[in-house]
Amino acid sequence: MTTDTEHDAQTPTQVRSAAYRNDRAHVFHSWSAQASLDPVVVAGASGSYFWDESGKSWLDFSSQLVNVNLGHQHPKLIEAIKAQADKLCTVAPYHANEATAEAARAIAQVAPGDLNKVFFTSGGAEAIENAVRIARHHTGRHKVLSAYRSYHGATAGAISLTGDPRRWGAEPGMSGAVKFWGPYPYRSAFHASSPEQECERALAHLADVLMVEGPHSVAAIVLETVVGGNGILVPPDGYLQGVRALCDRYGIVMVADEVMAGFGRCGEWFAIDRWRVVPDLIAFAKGVNCGYVPLGGVIISERIAESFASKVFPGGLTYSGHPLACAAAVACINVYRDEGIIERVRRLGDELIAPALDAIKQRHPSVGDVRGVGMFWAIELVRDRASREPLVPYNAAGADNRPMAEFAAACKQGGLWPFTHFNRTHVVPPLTISEDDLRKGLAIIDEALSVTDRYAVA
Repeated sequence: MTTDTEHDAQTPTQVRSAAYRNDRAHVFHSWSAQASLDPVVVAGASGSYFWDESGKSWLDFSSQLVNVNLGHQHPKLIEAIKAQADKLCTVAPYHANEATAEAARAIAQVAPGDLNKVFFTSGGAEAIENAVRIARHHTGRHKVLSAYRSYHGATAGAISLTGDPRRWGAEPGMSGAVKFWGPYPYRSAFHASSPEQECERALAHLADVLMVEGPHSVAAIVLETVVGGNGILVPPDGYLQGVRALCDRYGIVMVADEVMAGFGRCGEWFAIDRWRVVPDLIAFAKGVNCGYVPLGGVIISERIAESFASKVFPGGLTYSGHPLACAAAVACINVYRDEGIIERVRRLGDELIAPALDAIKQRHPSVGDVRGVGMFWAIELVRDRASREPLVPYNAAGADNRPMAEFAAACKQGGLWPFTHFNRTHVVPPLTISEDDLRKGLAIIDEALSVTDRYAVA
């Protein structure tokens, strides 16, 4: 691992460089008011760090968008991409090629149950779009249920299924999208007093939604196995088994959105493995090849794939199964296996992150809850532990979001790039982060929380 001092020595100092000027003149950024942007120009990255043109570096506790699971510039992934570029850079998806075929085999091998076929996309949103299309054509039904406090992507169908404010600007959206409340013990929609009660009541609620929507009209239930950007909501034991049972009862396709939670992030190949549940479809992206080349997809059960044996699947993408992306995926999966990454994540989550966050919670009155699994954790910040009033209002912006903005600034000043959303900061570093850097990052967060404590009732 390169130190900050070494980063500084390696990186030339540039202020308002051509890259910055060209970005501001020509790049239209996502989820942003363009005039207010002042982006960091990232000049390089290595392992768990990235740095700007002046040499200032940050410990990447966001894994960018929770996708750089093996860290920046992993040599085995880079080597695989270079080797594939020398052999075959791109090919139409109606051809077969070695890289795509091997990636599909490797993904199917680690998928649960009979999920044995892979439809490749360019990312997670397209994976959700095609999972819904597969479910609708398989069942002949139209409605799709998804949860509030979810995010499934920004394309037309995926954003309609999303259950947070990012959906609002895209409405009216896809027809047939129906929302339900998922489990969230800390802020229970069901006034539950225990995880067991939360599970029971959340499943009863979902059964009621199915009843009034007409289960015969529901093609799929789409849910993040562990909710990601909306709070790292780990489902109580029994919940996913209950959803599986409801899907089986009514012939509904169960779609597990593992775009963020999959490929080791939760200490399993797929988060759903933790509960020994086999969905019908898994949507994946991000950690499959750490975003080195865009890649996502849908893993399909043999039973559902069979329904398209003599019936055309009406979908396709120019870059489906892109050889460079698939070669990176094969290398990535091999690293997970050969270097024991998944077992390491499980151990660090249980033995280092969980106790460290519990200690942080005891020290800071602004910390209302900590929760997570593997290397997928959230710290939920409040003004008052007794009432659980959030540190900032729901979907806060501007002055209302000042406490969270000050917290993020304190983290960055301390040398850590955080992942913040609403009244939470997430602990989602690369899975390869050293234990020393993991402790260092948690210590920076610990110190930065003194900022949010000023807004909290002691």
